[in-house]
Amino acid sequence: MHPPVTQPDTPPSPILRMTPFCRSLGLTAPVVQAPVGSASTPGLAAAVSNAGGLGMLALSWTPPASVRERIRATRALTDRPFGVNVIIADFEDPHSSEEDRAFVGEGIAASIEARVPLLVLFWGPPAPFVKDAHRHGVKVFVQVGSLPEARAAAAAGVDAVIAQGIEAGGHVRGTTSIWELLPAAVEAVGPVPVLASGGIGDGRGLARALELGAQGVSLGTRFVACEEAYIHPVYKQRVVDSSAEDTWYGELFDVGWPAPHRVLRNNKTFEEWDAAGRPPPGRRPGEGTPIGTQRRPWGSYRWPRYATGMVTPDFDGDPEYAPMWAGESCGLVNDIKPAAAIVRDLAAEAEAVLTRPPDAEAERRQMRR
Repeated sequence: MHPPVTQPDTPPSPILRMTPFCRSLGLTAPVVQAPVGSASTPGLAAAVSNAGGLGMLALSWTPPASVRERIRATRALTDRPFGVNVIIADFEDPHSSEEDRAFVGEGIAASIEARVPLLVLFWGPPAPFVKDAHRHGVKVFVQVGSLPEARAAAAAGVDAVIAQGIEAGGHVRGTTSIWELLPAAVEAVGPVPVLASGGIGDGRGLARALELGAQGVSLGTRFVACEEAYIHPVYKQRVVDSSAEDTWYGELFDVGWPAPHRVLRNNKTFEEWDAAGRPPPGRRPGEGTPIGTQRRPWGSYRWPRYATGMVTPDFDGDPEYAPMWAGESCGLVNDIKPAAAIVRDLAAEAEAVLTRPPDAEAERRQMRR
């Protein structure tokens, strides 16, 4: 038995909490902290949930024992709802081994058995996991990048769809702008709730998403630059100092997971590869050499150049050679502050936009362009 759920730190917002998504989880702000890899510690997830949003743990490729421990640690810090995220690319990739699929499946099973309030899946078909999750009282969301994916997810019985636009940071499933995909997805899968992800970093973006039919937003880049994120300080500051034009979309950091992604272009690996004429894999500068050592609770490993991963404070090496995932919304990130303050500010800014008097309609139309 868990203790009674306390009231969140952020006062309820009459406008923002009226979405079914918020009501179903008892949120006061329709704000999800996207699972930003190793940065998503129990402390970060709990801080977002305690502020009235929805904190997330990133548990992809995590051993089941560590999955259980991180869920327990989060519950020790909050009695508010939170979720876990698992990337299921191995179930879609025909080259993945049965061993790889079993490992991912064990992590999902451990999360479901722990009865987390929410399981968010990404990069693959959610159908194999929905029934078991629902049987244990766990809601299932899936992040998608297209209308066919959204329709398939709704048909599989998920509780909500997260529409990801190409503006997003990290690994990107979307190929079109969130402002095109979002309204189309809302129309295609209704009444299944749709959340928006990609290019949103302030309350104006949250308000715009809600006006287009979203029931909430999922933000990663904004939470990279927060005090609780377990991210190397060089990376955090780079996000603050960068603009949308400083991001790059493609496949560069592909060792371990060759998939499209958006990163900051102003780091040494990108700059040296760009200066060399952007050669293909096998001919890139420094390919195969380690950039440092990354420590994890279950062991340390040498980090090869061009490998996927999240550079954390305990990285022993030059962070300028590691990928710095960031979406176009980095241009809206101007400071590093507590996660709770981010949730509060997003909610307050969106509330101000959505409750403006009628004579502000012209400005509202301008915002939609």
